[in-house]
Order: sequence, then C-alpha cells, then structure tokens
Amino acid sequence: MLHPSYSDLMKVANSEVEVGEHPVVNSRYSIVMATSKRARQLVNGRPTAVADADTRKPLSVAIEELEKGDIRILAED
Repeated sequence: MLHPSYSDLMKVANSEVEVGEHPVVNSRYSIVMATSKRARQLVNGRPTAVADADTRKPLSVAIEELEKGDIRILAED
C-alpha cells in the first residue's frame, strides 16, 4: 500500500476549493503529473523545505511536500 494514498493526496490538493467549485484534482493522473513535475524541479536545483531532501529521491520529497501542504496544484485555465 502506498503512503500517503492517492485519495489522501487528492483531499489535501482540493482542501482550499470552495463549495460549488470544481476540484483542482479529480484523478490520480493529476497527482502523478503534479508530483513528477515538482520532482523535475527539485532535480534541477529548486529549493525545498524538507529537511533530509538531499538523501531521498526527488519524487518522495515532492509527495511529502504535497502532503504537508508546502506546495499546491494550480488549475489550468
């Protein structure tokens, strides 16, 4: 089992959506694309607030950032 689960990450990503608005994330694909994009940013040298990020894989760091609310997924218009 994955920790955190996709459904948990989707709840975090959609936590700021007002009632009646469309959710920012509505599929696992959205979570995968967002975390992979963030992982690429980390590989290219973007800073992170995760303490032991230099000893962990970039995708693990990106998932932790999303789970903690350090990063947000923005809807495309």
